[in-house]
Amino acid sequence: MRARTLRHLLNFWPPFLFNGIRVREVSEDWSEARVTLKLRPWNRNYVGTQFGGNLFAMTDPFWMLLTMHRLGRDYYVWDKAGAIDFVAPGRSDVHAHFRLHPDTVEALRTEAADGSKVLRWFEVDVTDNDGELVARVRKQLYVRRKPHARRAASDATTPDQP
Repeated sequence: MRARTLRHLLNFWPPFLFNGIRVREVSEDWSEARVTLKLRPWNRNYVGTQFGGNLFAMTDPFWMLLTMHRLGRDYYVWDKAGAIDFVAPGRSDVHAHFRLHPDTVEALRTEAADGSKVLRWFEVDVTDNDGELVARVRKQLYVRRKPHARRAASDATTPDQP
């Protein structure tokens, strides 16, 4: 799937659409994503600020999606754990910018090359319109090379027997 197509689909996905979550960008090389959560009357909490569940929801799938597409079909990529630290009340729209560095992708490939399970934490800041930190979200991903890819790699490195 192309990044642009996924961005459009996510923007019409009911959990995002009805909560004011808008995917602004997914780069064509799957290395970055930008997401905004609009503050609306129906997604405010009791004291009138951004609802914490929506702050977490706006960040939920992106580390997995970016990593999955960067690694390719030979890897399992799953969310394993998540945590959110609320730093300040969100009194305006809030934003998250995800950047998946190429060195991180290469490290995951190397660590998972033999089929080992790799657990890696990723972090993103959620900021308000003034750039002030509202929340810090951490997600742990499970990455593992699929069995068929491990076999293919070992077959390619095994010399032919005479």
